Amino acid sequence: MVAFEVPEVDYTQYSNRQLVAIPLAVLALALAVIAGWWVLTGAPVTMGIDFTGGSEITVQTSLSQEEIRSSFDDPIVSVQGVAGENNQYIVTFESSEMGQIRQTAINNEQMELRGSGSVSPVFGGQNQQMAVIGMAIAFVGMSLLAFAFFRTFVPSIAIVLSAFSDIVIPVAVMNLVDIKLSLGTVAALLMLIGYSVDSDILLNNHVLRRSGGFYESTYRAMRTGVTMTLTSIAAMAVMAVAATLFGIDLMASIGLVLVLGLSADLMNTYMLNVTLLRWYKYEGVNR
Repeated sequence: MVAFEVPEVDYTQYSNRQLVAIPLAVLALALAVIAGWWVLTGAPVTMGIDFTGGSEITVQTSLSQEEIRSSFDDPIVSVQGVAGENNQYIVTFESSEMGQIRQTAINNEQMELRGSGSVSPVFGGQNQQMAVIGMAIAFVGMSLLAFAFFRTFVPSIAIVLSAFSDIVIPVAVMNLVDIKLSLGTVAALLMLIGYSVDSDILLNNHVLRRSGGFYESTYRAMRTGVTMTLTSIAAMAVMAVAATLFGIDLMASIGLVLVLGLSADLMNTYMLNVTLLRWYKYEGVNR
């Protein structure tokens, strides 16, 4: 089992404004990236074929990836090697017209068609709607749980704001590093809501409902919460690296999104959330 030494941060050396400045600045930058992307592309994040529609074929060939690209008239999104298979590739197209793509592959004497599939634009649009509804339900449910659990505004809104930032920051980075939104990465974003709620409720519960002073309770929560999050980051990083080495792009993208979100969660929980709780305990309006 991996053991992490969690240092005790002397929060008394920093004002509330100093602590909250960094997570809010990162959140503002992430929102600016998403807004700019939306203006330029018409969507807050680049959509994969799960949401836009498209086609995939699997071919066995001795051709290089560039030669595979030049063999088709239809626009190609990506050419990826199949893990554990020599000279086998998955070719992804923007078009959902599978007939012409299959025929081109069959007519090429240097290719052997091993499989094919497509997603229609209509079905992709339905996937988009389902993903948005799923994210909205998960986020609203998390927010209601936070308010029901603590029944006070500031601690509850701290959990909601942290979870929101934990999702927004990875989405912004996805745009910058060209990770497309797929059903797999949507699942990763949903997982981040759960991770965020775990660490934030742990912190809030120690500070608001257990004996001891504010800083003592915060350090006690950090010993558990930081260890838990760092262990998850290590596991997801290993998964992302291994998936990249074996050419499993979907798993690599999921791992990277989770590493980004969990790293953001450390910042949001132990800077943003701690600041709001300290303000609530010492300077806020009495409950």
